[in-house]
Amino acid sequence: MDLKQNTQHIGIVACSAEGASLCYRTICNEGSKILGPHGHPEISLHTHSLAEYVKYLDNNDMQGVANLMCSSADKLEKAGADFLICPDNTIHQAFQHIPHKSSLPWIHIAEVVAAQASQRGFNRLGITGTHWLTQSDIYPEKLAHHGLEFVRPETSASKEIGRIIMEELVNGIFNPRSIAYFQNVIEWMKNKNCDAVILGCTEIPLIINDHNSTLPTLDSTRLLARAALQKATNKIANGE
Repeated sequence: MDLKQNTQHIGIVACSAEGASLCYRTICNEGSKILGPHGHPEISLHTHSLAEYVKYLDNNDMQGVANLMCSSADKLEKAGADFLICPDNTIHQAFQHIPHKSSLPWIHIAEVVAAQASQRGFNRLGITGTHWLTQSDIYPEKLAHHGLEFVRPETSASKEIGRIIMEELVNGIFNPRSIAYFQNVIEWMKNKNCDAVILGCTEIPLIINDHNSTLPTLDSTRLLARAALQKATNKIANGE
């Protein structure tokens, strides 16, 4: 089988190393289930410095964030990508500024997660992620389209989760005390009648999963990777 002829080229607009790496590894590792041993679609990845993204996020400059994403998108299109994904929930705040600047289709991470939540029969979702993410409308808007409710962390918890993500997780630091903090926040969400929790930062699945969470988890990183893999291998799945 000529994989290049029968699969689409995935372009990854990356932001943080840990989240993008997990997404990339998931596509590669799970690709073999569809394409055979060691098989996966062609993948290209580009990222600007995380520091550049943080600068714009701190200034609430979503156009600046969008410009960085579009710059990556342009490079990936020139590399031959057929469609794009962005394994970073926070910078999806700039998504509304992107479509008219990019000729390639995108898969929206929150749409994938919301659809999965609905498919699994969940009704009320806890949202975890950076403080930028949890205070945004990225997930509330997508969840509302599926008639789903949501709970944000309290402000103090949101800020501490954001600190853990930006000071520890993006740097590959996995502190047991930080894991326990996440678990306590998830327990609080359970007490608020949530029936699942969104791991709305692509690094969170590195420390939280169904085995150490009191709520079922929606792993945004791997769900996005699987959606990309499904799209990239659609020709094979349809026997074309």
